[in-house]
Amino acid sequence: MKELTKEVLFDAKEDAAEALREKLADMETPGFEVEFDPEEAELAGAFVEDALSEQDALDSSPDSLGNLDN
Repeated sequence: MKELTKEVLFDAKEDAAEALREKLADMETPGFEVEFDPEEAELAGAFVEDALSEQDALDSSPDSLGNLDN
């Protein structure tokens, strides 16, 4: 185990960013399964919400009450 000295530098954010960059590069290897923790997956853009809102879905339905011709 190394002793912490002035020469040993640790930058948690930069180290995490580098690990994420390496994982993203590894994803391009066919057949190689890369595991991401939830925070890494979110940083990589895995959870971009682009679904319709409930109201937009209801408005687009021909069966909705707002689209009935009386």
